[in-house]
Amino acid sequence: MQGKVVVIVGATGGIGSALAQKLAPLGAALVLAARDTATLNPLAHSLAGAPGGVLAVPTDITDPQQAEALMQKAIAQFGKVDVLVNAAGAGILKQYNKLEPADLDAMLDLNLKGSFYTCQAAANVMKEHKSGHICNVVGILGQHPMAMAAAYCASKFGVVGFSKCMADELKRFGVKFTLFYFGGVDTPFWDQVSLKVDRTKMLRPETAADAILFALTAEPQAVPLEINIQPESHLFLG
Repeated sequence: MQGKVVVIVGATGGIGSALAQKLAPLGAALVLAARDTATLNPLAHSLAGAPGGVLAVPTDITDPQQAEALMQKAIAQFGKVDVLVNAAGAGILKQYNKLEPADLDAMLDLNLKGSFYTCQAAANVMKEHKSGHICNVVGILGQHPMAMAAAYCASKFGVVGFSKCMADELKRFGVKFTLFYFGGVDTPFWDQVSLKVDRTKMLRPETAADAILFALTAEPQAVPLEINIQPESHLFLG
């Protein structure tokens, strides 16, 4: 990862911050993006000694102009964008008849549109350099439906759909996509979810980060298209 410029969206979340901690000593230049500066700035400060350099960019990815500005700031600082990791997201788990229009809007705006805007902005940059790797952290509910997750699944299934379309369009430009279908990961994501879950049996953020690092360091001719890791206590099979 020496010399690679990695943009992490959702950098202050459990997976994003764990990945940043793993990439920093490997010589990657880190561009950390999140909405909450109260957590973003301390994270960037903690990594300030990273050999590749660190740039914190407060970003609301539901705004396409901010997604574009994120990539331009990365280029201004480091000259290129090699990797985009989309690890931002939120969850609303309710019965279908309890979902309000605002709930659906929130899921689609952040999980679906936000991911699309960042992928679009990054892909435009990568296409020019004829190389790049986009990693979308989808979650297992982008592959398997679950009761109480109609709005959330709608957003995540959408991410899978556009990612595969973009991958097909961009493969001739050397831009690779990897989709990550993690099961429950013990991150702050669950702080806002009313569903009762046993977080002690979930995956650790570091496990998810290791999977992303595996994809990023695979030999050039290998493209890990999809990686599915679930906690033993809750398997989706078939």
